[in-house]
Amino acid sequence: MRKPFIAGNWKMNTDSRTSVELADAIAAASLTVAGQGVTIALMPPFVYLQAVVRTLSGSHIAVGAQDVYYEQNGAFTGEISASMLKDIGCTYALCGHSERRHVIGEMDELINKKVTAAVNGGLLPVLCVGELIEQRRAGKTAEVVTGQMKKGLAGLSGEKLSAVTIAYEPVWAIGTGLTATAEQAQEVHALIRKLLGEMYDGRLAEEIRILYGGSVKPANAGELMSEPDVDGLLVGGASLKAEDFITIIKAAA
Repeated sequence: MRKPFIAGNWKMNTDSRTSVELADAIAAASLTVAGQGVTIALMPPFVYLQAVVRTLSGSHIAVGAQDVYYEQNGAFTGEISASMLKDIGCTYALCGHSERRHVIGEMDELINKKVTAAVNGGLLPVLCVGELIEQRRAGKTAEVVTGQMKKGLAGLSGEKLSAVTIAYEPVWAIGTGLTATAEQAQEVHALIRKLLGEMYDGRLAEEIRILYGGSVKPANAGELMSEPDVDGLLVGGASLKAEDFITIIKAAA
């Protein structure tokens, strides 16, 4: 049985005060679901990571970064390595979030390097995949997601794959108010799990958690989580409100 995983991606939001207040509120409220078998992680902006790690110290909530660079150290101005993130208490790192792909311009080859560096650096990467609205309308969802999966995981052994979580986030449903139906989400999640079985083996495919991300809200969390291949949720805007985020966690629990 795969343990549900709820991750809150705060994106470029909060400040030094509100990041700590939000983390503290979520930690306090989530005590009611502690021990009910849900992995919880918060992913604040880089500059607030250490403060959030301190705030969550001793709690059951992990901290993740929104990005990671693939080199260990060196002359890479503005970049943050896996070892640096590990050093300050991070457990997870997003790799290839749709905004990194389509706003920043990251390509699959770069994302693959980041996934590999995260695993080698002792972090647990969350590889994000998903299609644009034009690609869905053209019937290319399976083609796009398959390509992103194969390129994003290229060269990764089965042993190292066990550290990876996959997040399916249809780009057309992020920050738009649109949400894939539970059936649409399940269809792609099942495709991803089948693909993992073909790329690796059936046992690994059954163990890997696949999250859904894209305008997740308290109102749709339960329905999404009811699907057999939806193992958790990557939450954006709703993770900025403690009450909403806790409601989503309870839906998973």
